[in-house]
Amino acid sequence: MEKTIELKFDGYWRDVNRGGVPNESGVYLVYVCSVNQEGKLSTVDKLVYIGEADEVRDRIGEDHEKRECWEGEVPDGKQLSFSFAPANKSDRERSEAALIFYHKPVCNDKGKDSFNYDKTTVKSSGRCEFIKSEITVERTE
Repeated sequence: MEKTIELKFDGYWRDVNRGGVPNESGVYLVYVCSVNQEGKLSTVDKLVYIGEADEVRDRIGEDHEKRECWEGEVPDGKQLSFSFAPANKSDRERSEAALIFYHKPVCNDKGKDSFNYDKTTVKSSGRCEFIKSEITVERTE
């Protein structure tokens, strides 16, 4: 069944301040960012990962299985940052799959080559640099 999902992203929280990320169900984006002399985010440089979780703040912690990949993408003088969009379980799983399939972030291994849902449109707004504002993907099998 065809579906349209709207995601409104909030953020950007630097890794050192990830406690501000809501600990609720949603989709999250992991970025490499530049920080100015005052320690504030100045630019978002690169999208490295797209994920989903029941409790996002807990999921993006130090024990995330892709943490090493994220940190490996961060050159000297840069930091990780996160953005978040609330979504229920079925919408977050489907929209995560669509976003990964379409954008193919470097640290996502699964989902880049196939999409296992019916036709899906994801409309993204807010703090979601490097994410196209509207994508539509179709089942590949």
